[in-house]
Amino acid sequence: MVKLLKKTISLLNRRQDNILSAASVIMTAVAFSRILGLLRDRLLAARFSPEDLGVYYAAFRLPNMVFELLVMGALSTAFIPVFTSYLDTKGKDKAFSLASSVINVGMVFLVIASIPLLIFTKPVSLFLAPGFNPQQISIMVDFTRIMIIAQVFPLLIGNFLTGILQSYHNFIVPSLAPVIYNLGIIFGIIFLTPLIGLYAPVVGVVIGALLFSLIQIPAVLSSGYRHTMSFSLSDPGVRTVGKLMLPRTLGLAVSQIDTTIDLILSTLLGASSVTVFNFAQHLQQLPIGLFGASIAQATLPTLSSSYARKDNVTFKQIFLSSFHQILFLVVPLSFMLIVLRIPVVRLVFGASTLFDWESTVATGKTLAYFSISLFAQSLVHLLARSFYALHDSRTPVIIGAVAVATNTVLSIIFVLGWHLPVWSLGLSATIGSFVNMLLLTFFLYRRIDSITAREVFLPALKIFLAASVSAVALYIPIKLLDQLVFDTTRTINLLFLTGISMSLGIFVYLFFAWFLDISQVAVILKLFSYLNRKKAKVTIDTTQEVVNVSDTTP
Repeated sequence: MVKLLKKTISLLNRRQDNILSAASVIMTAVAFSRILGLLRDRLLAARFSPEDLGVYYAAFRLPNMVFELLVMGALSTAFIPVFTSYLDTKGKDKAFSLASSVINVGMVFLVIASIPLLIFTKPVSLFLAPGFNPQQISIMVDFTRIMIIAQVFPLLIGNFLTGILQSYHNFIVPSLAPVIYNLGIIFGIIFLTPLIGLYAPVVGVVIGALLFSLIQIPAVLSSGYRHTMSFSLSDPGVRTVGKLMLPRTLGLAVSQIDTTIDLILSTLLGASSVTVFNFAQHLQQLPIGLFGASIAQATLPTLSSSYARKDNVTFKQIFLSSFHQILFLVVPLSFMLIVLRIPVVRLVFGASTLFDWESTVATGKTLAYFSISLFAQSLVHLLARSFYALHDSRTPVIIGAVAVATNTVLSIIFVLGWHLPVWSLGLSATIGSFVNMLLLTFFLYRRIDSITAREVFLPALKIFLAASVSAVALYIPIKLLDQLVFDTTRTINLLFLTGISMSLGIFVYLFFAWFLDISQVAVILKLFSYLNRKKAKVTIDTTQEVVNVSDTTP
């Protein structure tokens, strides 16, 4: 038992020293976490009406805003690059002192920000959800206060612990933390719903947030970190974090306008539209989180180190490799979600009496418009982090503000001007994502002197061509089989139909990717070759063991 425990601890503390291994760890955990997230949504859809769930999702807006402004801006933009630089140049003690100071300052700012929000939760909720009735507003206020107090504080600490571990190239434990977070919510839904109704997932959120931090503490302590009550605002590192964080925080504040406008407009369309919008977002975030955010997250420490060492060649190689890897993985999924939107929504969220056919169609249509820009949303993660690695947080902020303004103006025109349904919010988000990606790509292209347009766009064109052919191969069988073979009113038949169509689409995509000589296919072939060699080795070892046993048996 002790030996097993030691091996487990050793595995959790293992370093991932290259981007592929780090990204693989993150992708695996993100996939599990996202699948759990979709399971969470299915459990919610089976137990509560879309109108009730709209209130639950609306209550996240204020806590998420506080969290993203105070934590995400500091972590991704400033803390990891500066902490990594301290580790490389000044040693552990200075780096740990910096981490303690930044965490302490963050906690103080969070307390200061939370007090007025807790006092004025009701008027803020009335502003955020003008389409809700008084009873819905009352429930939303309760949920918001609970999550501000019991969710945001643990998540702040947990995300800085994530930053410390990732700077040490330990991606396993930080990747497991979101999995535990979703398990906490699922626990609340399953076991507490009969007791406290819609409050159950809210309590689950609190449990998940606490576990999110607790699971990372042993790994951080094993790295040698000991938290101190240092509060050194004069430390050059703390000041650097603050300087880098400020533009990113302003950028996030601008992006919060966009998210807030989406909530306001969706409540005007009805509480159920809030649920439809969130369900579609959760589905499209699966490939973004699995491939876009994971690869970008794994790339940031290496890009930061390359820039610190003035190694421009490595910086360029890492960026291009990650750029095309994201496209190779996300573009075909984008086409698949557009074609398979209705089957996917039905398989994920079910067809209960609470989540009816009308809700399914609305969610599928919204998902399709989101999916058009999946690759753009994924690339934005990498492009923005590339600027952060260059210690430039102003450019992504300015470009992000332009994209957010585009999205916001279009959303208002679509809903209030043209009176379009909730799917129009997915369309406006897609247009804003394209603006963001194109501008970031253009300005980063100008920053990296040695990179050429051919190196960036030729592989991308090949990927889109292969994915387009696979989309046609996917569309034809799903239409034929749906009408002639399968009765898709039954879940098992729908599962077979979707599985067969997706398998055919993936096969056609990989074949044309190989035919067009897309370099990312070689990575997949090497992986299969490696797995086959491992399997062969295990078979040989097992055979040898049998022979040895037979030789020594009387």
